[in-house]
Amino acid sequence: MNTADLLVRSRRAAGLTQDELARRAGTSRETVSAYERGRKSPTLVTAARLLAECGAEFDVVPRIEFVRRPVGRGRVALVPTGLPRLPVAAALATVVLPLHLNWSAPGRAFRLADRGERARAYEVVIREGGPEDVLAHIDGVLLVDLWPELVLPRLVRTAWDPVVSAAAAVAA
Repeated sequence: MNTADLLVRSRRAAGLTQDELARRAGTSRETVSAYERGRKSPTLVTAARLLAECGAEFDVVPRIEFVRRPVGRGRVALVPTGLPRLPVAAALATVVLPLHLNWSAPGRAFRLADRGERARAYEVVIREGGPEDVLAHIDGVLLVDLWPELVLPRLVRTAWDPVVSAAAAVAA
């Protein structure tokens, strides 16, 4: 996401007009508009001030990449280099996994706030999912907590174990 999109999303999420944001941040509506359209680029300090007036802040989040790991019979798993964190509402939501993941029980809803249902959903995503599925449905802290209990094929567990163990070690 670029700076312009970040500013627009933050302002709209705060329910502010460009005029209200400009007034709060001590700048002009024309300047806010130029930032949001990408005609001008704010300094990091200015962008942080605008975000703060929207009730948001910058955060540094490690980039997660995915590496291919063999999991037997010519199959590979795409395993993250780090574990994602989800917003609390997403981490504990009720989700219906897409058909490409949950083909054996299409339409089944998983209440991620329930430990057992979260475990079943995580097993499906880890076995069947790609990067976008992992990033959308798995919270790293909750995965570390569930890891010993998950029922996964041995080679899939072996592929994921280093990243889960590294996250657990950091938490300890």
